[in-house]
Amino acid sequence: MIEANEIHKLFHSQQISLGAAESFTGGLFAREITAIPGASNFFKGSIVTYATEEKNRLLGISYDDINKYGVVSEEIASLMASNARQLLNVDYCVSFTGNAGPIPMENKPVGEVYIGIATPNGTQVFKLLLNGDRETIQKEGVRNALYILRQIILKNN
Repeated sequence: MIEANEIHKLFHSQQISLGAAESFTGGLFAREITAIPGASNFFKGSIVTYATEEKNRLLGISYDDINKYGVVSEEIASLMASNARQLLNVDYCVSFTGNAGPIPMENKPVGEVYIGIATPNGTQVFKLLLNGDRETIQKEGVRNALYILRQIILKNN
């Protein structure tokens, strides 16, 4: 992915660090970042919390919030990104939560995903409605996150 190469260049040149909290992508974001040599210079890791209880246990997201908003939500994406940013001690952290299919979940259609970006200046969440099968939705989620992250870095630095 060309965006992953650009992310590498930006994070190296800015001397900033990156982490992730992944759910529906199952580690695909970390795979894309680490497929390029030199990622260890800025990428600290990814916490894959596919199961709801791991969002609670590893990321510290309360069951009250999970029950109130659902795991496929702007609020949970925001908490995933900001909590993982603190846990991984990084400058920027990307989170992924959504429904990659094959059936609706929490009354959310297949393809509804949320990407959170936690920065030193706060957290933003982006809602996407993606089309395709499970693998396509996962790949498109990562591709979109790389693009959004690049835009945020360019704007902030």
